[in-house]
Amino acid sequence: MPIRILVGFFINQNEKQTMKTKLSASAYPARRLLLLSCLAASTLLHTLPSLAAEKPVTGKAGQPKLLVVLVVDGLPQEQVVRYRDQFGQGGFRRLLDQGAWFSDAHQAHGITVTAVGHSAVLTGAYPYQHGIIGNNWIDPVTLKSVYCTEDTTNTYIGEETKASDGTSPANLRVSTLGDELRYATGERSKVVTVSGKDRGAILLAGKMGTAYMYMGKTGNFASSTYYMKSHPQWVQQYLAGKPQDRFYGKEWRPLLADSAYAGDASDELVINPKEPEKRFPFSYTSKSGKPDSEYYEKLPLSPYLDELTLDFARAAVEGEKLGQNPAGVPDVLGVSLSSHDYVNHKFGPESRMSHDHLQRLDRLLSNFLNYLDKRVGLDNTMVVLTADHGFPNVPEFSQSIKRDAQRLDGKKMLENLNKYLSDKFGQAELASKWSNPHILLNYALIDQKGLKRQEVELAAAKFLQTEPGIADSFTRTQFENGQLPRTRLGTLVQRAWNKQRSGDVMVVTKPYSYFSTEAHGTSHGSPYTYDTNVPLVMMGKPWFKPGAYGQYAEVMDIAPTLSHLLRVRPPSGSEGRVLTEILR
Repeated sequence: MPIRILVGFFINQNEKQTMKTKLSASAYPARRLLLLSCLAASTLLHTLPSLAAEKPVTGKAGQPKLLVVLVVDGLPQEQVVRYRDQFGQGGFRRLLDQGAWFSDAHQAHGITVTAVGHSAVLTGAYPYQHGIIGNNWIDPVTLKSVYCTEDTTNTYIGEETKASDGTSPANLRVSTLGDELRYATGERSKVVTVSGKDRGAILLAGKMGTAYMYMGKTGNFASSTYYMKSHPQWVQQYLAGKPQDRFYGKEWRPLLADSAYAGDASDELVINPKEPEKRFPFSYTSKSGKPDSEYYEKLPLSPYLDELTLDFARAAVEGEKLGQNPAGVPDVLGVSLSSHDYVNHKFGPESRMSHDHLQRLDRLLSNFLNYLDKRVGLDNTMVVLTADHGFPNVPEFSQSIKRDAQRLDGKKMLENLNKYLSDKFGQAELASKWSNPHILLNYALIDQKGLKRQEVELAAAKFLQTEPGIADSFTRTQFENGQLPRTRLGTLVQRAWNKQRSGDVMVVTKPYSYFSTEAHGTSHGSPYTYDTNVPLVMMGKPWFKPGAYGQYAEVMDIAPTLSHLLRVRPPSGSEGRVLTEILR
């Protein structure tokens, strides 16, 4: 009997027999011998190159040569779906068609902002563990504002550095996939990240990688002294070419025919009436008549910053020889593309500007994937694409389709709360600070006046629930004692609260409302699906089965899945699951 038939016959017969009854003691030795013989034949079968089902991977022990992690800042899943038919063949569509794509993937925590979302991607952890609870927060002890990646002991290399600038991952409390890979390979694997925002690069790089970020004043990409004393030669050569200057005098005009944008919101709904010039075509110049800080600071609100970011990523692949590691171990390239977030903040995801920007980003990704295919080979490369958060529509658009949407004033809300608490407890300023979405209570004053902390917390929470645009509020006592409701909302906000860094009362806005100091545009940060539902695609033929997957997934699942495939320890705070349904 041929080996393949013999193996199949035995397995089928054995499965049938197992379902009926256990093996008898007398039958066990003979069956055991037959099983071992068939398993040996099966093993031999799988070692024969002529019978291999998949093209063999050229990386060491079936591992990739390069892992590329792409994070599109501020990209909601619905935009990918809505504009899919207009994408070219090589960018988003290539990823969706050739990769494993989850339609129900989420940034599954309650504060959906850039720093928190980027921290999730390669840690697999929630904020209550990784410690990055926002882009900024108030230190409960000093009452000073803290920026997520600030570190006053380090500076940018060759660039002006302010005290609150992002220069290191000092505030990140857990390891990343890159950290674990570097540890497992004796630091032979290289981990390089680049972004238009410091937090986008630093929080992907982790503690042991190397981050480069865009400098708004000069248009350069720079690292910091946390990573090195001076830039390597390839970076110096890249900067000497001044690639950021090539967009001076260019205009950003719609890429597609006018009919392609017919379903978008009218400009009148999304453009600030005080800035009527902020519409197509956008011009990139400066008053000086030459590239300067005014010009460089305009580039984030354009397709050009993403083009520069991907250009720098190519330079990193060449300069660091990523994917060609002489030790035969995988390298990691993290690329965070920042411009879509700037465009969506300014005009909303329903705007022509956002629509066109995504089409242009699609073409940029196509070129970059083609480059990787030629340089490293996509069969040697794992590609992951996701986003740090989604986006709501601008309130004016939401109101036009009969949604209850508004911008909220956090400062005014704090004033109202303090007046209420003063009237109730006879003491002013019991609430000391507002840091969206947290309120810090003055516990020292509460204790001094002989008040009970829990009573003040509860009174504050109940009052805040009566404020316009507020759906719910939760107290420190509830968080510490696990007393939040067992709902999706309760789970997401519990994950977002960190005992040492978060405030004493957390508020949740009603859907489509958000806190803002601006009178136009939109913002994100809520636990609602328009902010949490983001793309999650993993592509790499030797490892992933292509297809559209409807199973629930989280961005936190990326790190444990990659750890499994790379055969390294999962990051220290990882709580996601291995996405076994997509694995070959």
